Amino acid sequence: MKHRRIWWLIGALVVLVIGSLGTAIWVTVQSQSVTATTPATTVTQHYRSWQTAYLADTGTQKFVKTNNGNGHLQTLSEAQGYGMLITVMAAQQGVRTQNTFKQLTHYYLAHRLSKALPLMAWRQTQTRGKMRSTAAEKTSATDGDLDIAYALILADQQWGSRGDVNYRQLAQRLIKAIKRTELNPTTKLPRVGNWATTGTDANLVRTSDLMTVDFRKFASYTRDGSWTRVAQNSQSLLQRLSQKQATGLMADFVTVTGAKATIGAVKPNQVATSHDAQYGYNACRVPWRVAVDYQTTHSQVSRQVLQKMLTFFAKQHQLTAIYRLNGQAVTSYANQAFTTPIAYAAQVMDQSALTKRYGDSLTHHISGNNYYPETIQMLMLLQSQSK
Repeated sequence: MKHRRIWWLIGALVVLVIGSLGTAIWVTVQSQSVTATTPATTVTQHYRSWQTAYLADTGTQKFVKTNNGNGHLQTLSEAQGYGMLITVMAAQQGVRTQNTFKQLTHYYLAHRLSKALPLMAWRQTQTRGKMRSTAAEKTSATDGDLDIAYALILADQQWGSRGDVNYRQLAQRLIKAIKRTELNPTTKLPRVGNWATTGTDANLVRTSDLMTVDFRKFASYTRDGSWTRVAQNSQSLLQRLSQKQATGLMADFVTVTGAKATIGAVKPNQVATSHDAQYGYNACRVPWRVAVDYQTTHSQVSRQVLQKMLTFFAKQHQLTAIYRLNGQAVTSYANQAFTTPIAYAAQVMDQSALTKRYGDSLTHHISGNNYYPETIQMLMLLQSQSK
């Protein structure tokens, strides 16, 4: 009887060890599936191609060119945020970019609204040999400021802030300015810019500004818990917008009003383009922003929002640019700004069929004459390498 009990205990122990080992292997495989296996040399080559095509050098400063070779040189705060993110994320992959990031930071500093209000002016154009903003352009675009702030945090974590540029101090000052002037005081959601303070403009929300992972980072980095509420309200809005449509798609812009955060629709051309109320060139970034949050925090709400969108796109014969919220395609052409966020999100969600269909888009040739889609592509390639 005693021997039987011993053998029973040994058998149970073997089963337990095998089960634990199997679980460990499964978890490891699941973790590895989130990250692409693009060779480091390919990532570096694409970064160098993007850098050559889109970074303009003024000596001590660099900025991201958005004019695609047409007319005078031009850039946007959105583009500068992208450029700073790309440059510090490339450094995380082993590319030497510290000096380039410093030059990008100097350009941002030169085009703040003021030292007291360190938001970046939303657009500059080369005039008489210098990059200048008109009076009307000396307002902000929240998405650019959010990305710049996040990039400054990453730079502080990558290189520290003991050199001639104090990234930590710059990030903290910018985050305070965003909180003071680019958040709706009632809904605690991001405004579209510091100018959107009255009338219907005050209630506008650009859905791709609902960057929950950024807001969580701001909360921990600054030890300001109010950013946690911004993250929670943003995630709640993403969930509600997802639930409104069978496709899970959401418009470039919506309105959100009052303490109950009542959602309203915008009209075509109300804010930016005829596609304001459709899944257009702003909302195409939503899968990217939500996928980063899921990859970083494993939020189940982010997973659900992302899963619904990916289920819709998996049923499409071709992924094209711009959709009505019911899923009807508006165009018949593809665009990397729409394709690559889905490719990255599919990797994060371990959607093998979508990854197989669109994964190659992440390493598509950088032509150098299409700023927006190729910059989104570069961001998605680097994001797909993040741990």
